Amino acid sequence: MLSLVLSLLALVLILAGLVMIAQGWAGRRDVGRELARQHISFPAGDRLPAGLARFAGADVRTGVQARAYSEMIAANVAKATGGRSYAEIADECMRAGHDEKLARLRETAFMGQSLRGALLGAYQAWQVTLLVMGLGALFLTVGAAFLAVTLQLG
Repeated sequence: MLSLVLSLLALVLILAGLVMIAQGWAGRRDVGRELARQHISFPAGDRLPAGLARFAGADVRTGVQARAYSEMIAANVAKATGGRSYAEIADECMRAGHDEKLARLRETAFMGQSLRGALLGAYQAWQVTLLVMGLGALFLTVGAAFLAVTLQLG
């Protein structure tokens, strides 16, 4: 009876592991395809913030690249806004009344932070696919171990 239960558990874990690995790869492929459809590219040359030079001229097709691009946007927005956030600029706009320069700056901050959020979402999805594949590999390994124990029990 124990052999039967372990065998069934092993098969369920192996099947679940294989499905999780396949779904992780499919999710990773989907994220990469969606990023590729956006036609996002890092600027070529030395116009990137420190630490991002290795991405110069590259297309954004992975979660890691999406995160790096979001860091570039953050640096550009910080430079344009003097380090102020959208919320801080919006507060200034409310206090200042109608100020066209502040309104444009608020729009710049909003668009930059929105783009960063979307790219960081792609990065998080990329990381989740890695987690799913890792868990799938763990399930597969545990299932194989249970199957080996079952075979030992005879």
